[in-house]
Amino acid sequence: MLTLAVLIGLAGIILHVKTYQPTASANQASQAATVSKNVTTFKAKNSKLTVVFYPGGLVEPASYSNWASQLAQAGYTVKIVHFPLNLAVLAPNQAKKVVGPHEQYVIGGHSLGGAMAARYAATADKKNLKGVFLLAAYADQKGRLDHSKLPVLSVTASRDGVLNWSHYEANKKYLPRDTTFTTISGGNHGGFGSYGHQQGDKVAHISNTTQQKQVAHLLIKWLKRIN
Repeated sequence: MLTLAVLIGLAGIILHVKTYQPTASANQASQAATVSKNVTTFKAKNSKLTVVFYPGGLVEPASYSNWASQLAQAGYTVKIVHFPLNLAVLAPNQAKKVVGPHEQYVIGGHSLGGAMAARYAATADKKNLKGVFLLAAYADQKGRLDHSKLPVLSVTASRDGVLNWSHYEANKKYLPRDTTFTTISGGNHGGFGSYGHQQGDKVAHISNTTQQKQVAHLLIKWLKRIN
């Protein structure tokens, strides 16, 4: 009979094989970051606000380096949080390990990471938390923000074949009435990062480079309104 340790090890190997890896361009962009145990950080000079980010399920953190590096160049430090087995659901409060006690920040995530970021925000101290953003993601009842005064940005893509659209629409009730909703025309689910095709996704009608620029543009525009 296999021991628990062996089973856990085998599960880890299987998940590693299935983990989405960054593209060459994302790997190149990641060279500008510093990497520690809990976080990949794109440091901005004279940072206006810190952007804390939860990756999508089974997606390597470096896969978001393209838009993260663009935000850093615009003056916003980006902290891409690391999770066990690249699954934010296993440690939804991981942001506590990367945010300083007096650091003002927004938090957001992609797909599963977005749902977990909303859960974190729902119970976090709002003194330094300035906003929440969701990329191809939605808040659930445990992450409801409808009674908060936090600015919320929700970005989807018209060619997203992974997002459960019916759940997305139904769960809008958990967001504030003044939430900003926007759609990237021609983009897809995987295009919120740079890690190639995601199983079940539709083919994008725009390049990944274009979608990455649009993600960065939308986030910077929203951050300027907050800051």
